[in-house]
Amino acid sequence: MSLTDILSPSDIAAALRDCQAPDSFSPKKFFQISGMSKKSSSQLKEIFRILDNDQSGFIEEDELKYFLQRFECGARVLTTSETKTFLAAADHDGDGKIGAEGMDYFKYR
Repeated sequence: MSLTDILSPSDIAAALRDCQAPDSFSPKKFFQISGMSKKSSSQLKEIFRILDNDQSGFIEEDELKYFLQRFECGARVLTTSETKTFLAAADHDGDGKIGAEGMDYFKYR
């Protein structure tokens, strides 16, 4: 399964265009524009599984900086401040990584 099986390619493209400039990425806005905020918990868990590059069950800071590239190979890398902000918003237990439930967080914000 790929992200385009769950999300519209045009919505993904729009979300990526919105955050092309460094330090312009907002997880909440990206989730809204890409359509992720409208997906069910089970769909978000499937998206999470696809984004979890090493299939560890968590997205760690090192993986998170490449978040946009999981949607499109040529997308930019998140800046350090974007990565830390994203991690802080979704890391509910403060362990430095995001579990699948962290993705659900943006659906309700």
